[in-house]
Amino acid sequence: MTLATEVKKITESKPFYALTGAGDYAVEKLRELPDRFVQLQARREEAFAYAGKVQGKAEDYANTVADRLNSLYEEMAKRGRKVVSQASGEAALELTEVSEAAEPAVAAKATTPAKRPAARRTTASKA
Repeated sequence: MTLATEVKKITESKPFYALTGAGDYAVEKLRELPDRFVQLQARREEAFAYAGKVQGKAEDYANTVADRLNSLYEEMAKRGRKVVSQASGEAALELTEVSEAAEPAVAAKATTPAKRPAARRTTASKA
């Protein structure tokens, strides 16, 4: 086969056409790049403006959430303080009742004379 026949066979094949089509598409897109770049630069300003708005809204939202959480925290602290106060008040009342019940027994023990231990006899030598 001659070189011309080989080239003709390659140029008439489907893979060759696909490769040529892909190359043409790439060149087309590369030619669009300068226009696309200008469009993106124009949109960059819009994007910065939008980002500034979003940032402001995000800060407002974060501040609102922080305020709500602080309020909830204060409310829960007050509630906890009340529960502890009630519990400690009830515990103090119970302790008072227990100590009042125990006082007569303690007083009775205090009025009963304590027994003295028996005196030891010592055996001393008489001389």
